[in-house]
Amino acid sequence: MTLSAVPEVPNHVVWWWGALPVGTSTHLPDEMPLRADELTALAARYVSEQLAARDPSLAEASAVWGDGHLHRRLLLEAVRKYNRFAAIEALARPSELDAKALSVVVCTRDRPEALDMCLKALAAQRASPGEIVVVDNSKAGNARDVAGKHAVRYVHEPRPGLSAARNAGVRCATGSIVAFTDDDVEVDADWTAELALAFDGDAGADAVTGLVLPASLDTRARRMFQFEFGGFGSRFVPSRFDARFFQEALSQGAQVWRIGAGANMAFRRSIFERVGLFDERLGAGAAGCSEDSELWYRILAAGGACLYEPRAVVHHHHRHDFGGLRRQMRAYMKGHTAALLIQYAQHGHRGNLRRALLQLPRGFLGIASGAVLHGQRRRAILLVEEVVGWLAGLSYALRPGWRGRTPHLPQG
Repeated sequence: MTLSAVPEVPNHVVWWWGALPVGTSTHLPDEMPLRADELTALAARYVSEQLAARDPSLAEASAVWGDGHLHRRLLLEAVRKYNRFAAIEALARPSELDAKALSVVVCTRDRPEALDMCLKALAAQRASPGEIVVVDNSKAGNARDVAGKHAVRYVHEPRPGLSAARNAGVRCATGSIVAFTDDDVEVDADWTAELALAFDGDAGADAVTGLVLPASLDTRARRMFQFEFGGFGSRFVPSRFDARFFQEALSQGAQVWRIGAGANMAFRRSIFERVGLFDERLGAGAAGCSEDSELWYRILAAGGACLYEPRAVVHHHHRHDFGGLRRQMRAYMKGHTAALLIQYAQHGHRGNLRRALLQLPRGFLGIASGAVLHGQRRRAILLVEEVVGWLAGLSYALRPGWRGRTPHLPQG
């Protein structure tokens, strides 16, 4: 799959082996098509990475350590006897599990066309979920007509804020697994089946996230978000975040944002009873974002585990213009900073303060020097937005009532 066909713009290629996404590469137009030896080298690299991460007979289990990086050790005796192409064929088969245990929640606000596209993709799932819940977060209930054209449950939550909308979805959902995607996302046809497989294959996982690919890279703003800011991540091997990752990272602040993205996440319903719902001080319409990562933080602090499984794929429509990207980066930094303060207030973990007050400002200085040195005007403008967002996040702690309690889901 090539995501860019603009003249003189590099081609961003996502490589698949059957139902398994295995990697991505970027090539200039005059480098395409790739030669046979280049394709062979890419295939060997991607297959080896997948097998090392997924086959327990070949390597130790993949786990993320406190430094935020994936670690695993190959078992050399097994490597000598291995038929890697037969093994990758088995791994590349799509999940055959049904998804009746899943309740899929889609929160929306004043984006009827995007919502319609999202619901059409959900309707095309190879494994139909048990239910689809559309939570309309607009004041006037603007999504009612679009939802009425699809086989979904409609909920109107007029209280502003993505977290409030997501909590309304959780309360309404009946499945044992609650999955979330956004109205600006188109899910892959195997998404629900692969989420079901991820939970089935890791009984200890309380939450699962997946791969978020760009739906299009047709504008400069979208390419900038994907390549200069990393998009929503581009890891193609599974990663488990558990007590080891959390404890080792506490002194510097656990990098829970590495776990995934809210556009592609799912939870066992029981975890909301244990640790609470989304914090309504965070998220779009409130502090800005990070309601997802703050919940993952609570799960890990309670001794739980989160699994990143890139077999579960969605396609996200990034902000198409530079103005939208500016607002996005300001909101992301505001929400991230506010989440750090909330995590410190709730758990007393000083690593959150260290990141908010020391690591982020140092990072800003490094970015500023690089932008000036290389004449990166647009990156400098976005840095200003991030600094404004950081200051707004710090000031969030001064607001009356910001120390509110996290809402809980009644048991039973």
